[in-house]
Amino acid sequence: MPVASTVASIDRRDLIDGLGKGLRVIEAFDDEHPQLTPSEAALRTGLTRTAARRYLLSLVHFGYAATDGKQFWLAPRVLRLGQSYLEAARLPRLLQPFIQRASVQSGHTVNASVLDDHEVVYIARSSSPRWLTIGYAPGVRVPAHVVTPGAVILATWSDEALDGWLATHEFSAFTPQTNTDAARYREQVLEARKLGYWHTEQQLDAGLRGMSVPLIDRRGRCRGAVGMTVPMPAYRNGAHMVEVLLPLLRETAQALRPLL
Repeated sequence: MPVASTVASIDRRDLIDGLGKGLRVIEAFDDEHPQLTPSEAALRTGLTRTAARRYLLSLVHFGYAATDGKQFWLAPRVLRLGQSYLEAARLPRLLQPFIQRASVQSGHTVNASVLDDHEVVYIARSSSPRWLTIGYAPGVRVPAHVVTPGAVILATWSDEALDGWLATHEFSAFTPQTNTDAARYREQVLEARKLGYWHTEQQLDAGLRGMSVPLIDRRGRCRGAVGMTVPMPAYRNGAHMVEVLLPLLRETAQALRPLL
């Protein structure tokens, strides 16, 4: 199951709704919507056009957005929000020396990641010079169904929570091999639950294989995943990759467990 949230324990009277609405406006921008008018922002956030315009103008005033008077777009300053997590959170700093050791031993890039709603977010990485840098820089977000951390983290959820997630996930295709079938993906997650790891190939990028194991803390809760992305020529096949790399990933996760 996902780590319990403290949201439910917060009294509604202690909340500042305006802050939440402002964050919703920031999140309204994405790859398909790099620029928004107030009307478009209102449609994507559920706010009125007047309210959306005021939030957009406020973001411009504080340096988090820019405008030409009609369209609005995010400014580089907004990256500070994510960078603050990477610099202040305990988990990325805790993981770094362990994944660095695994990278040196394996000769591959090792990543640590967490699940944020329907996306895997990479929070730490250690690269190896043996191959061209492969993997995802800290802060990168990827649809959960195309990378192995998604499967191993979801495998720790209850069936009910998993089914709720599947019902709202968008299974987009990135390569001809990408699995876009929710029922099949559910079977894969259940198989990952039995195995305690998952590996795939060419789900997001052609020519790459990936493998991950869950990071389980002292209380038995999943805190994320640690994994590797490797070029397909590095191993004869997926089974060979698992044989060589899985013991190291499991050793890394086990070493971290008392500290999580």
